[in-house]
Amino acid sequence: MVSKKNQAVLQKFGAHLEKLRRERGLSLRELSYACSIDNSKISKIEKGLINITMITILDLAYGLEISPTDLLNFHKAAVK
Repeated sequence: MVSKKNQAVLQKFGAHLEKLRRERGLSLRELSYACSIDNSKISKIEKGLINITMITILDLAYGLEISPTDLLNFHKAAVK
């Protein structure tokens, strides 16, 4: 079970991921193809519903063509 504090972190990360994806004009499906992660999993990540591994972070960064550091720089991302 995820604590409320950790849930807020997952939501901030998800909002940041969605923002980066949209800035690049990518649909969930397009990002899915680019990083070999199922689009339904990406949707759950963006909604803050699941905790992900370091490998998933690396795959998402690769698919977005950014560094993992840029993906993890979400401290100012707005929570939906």
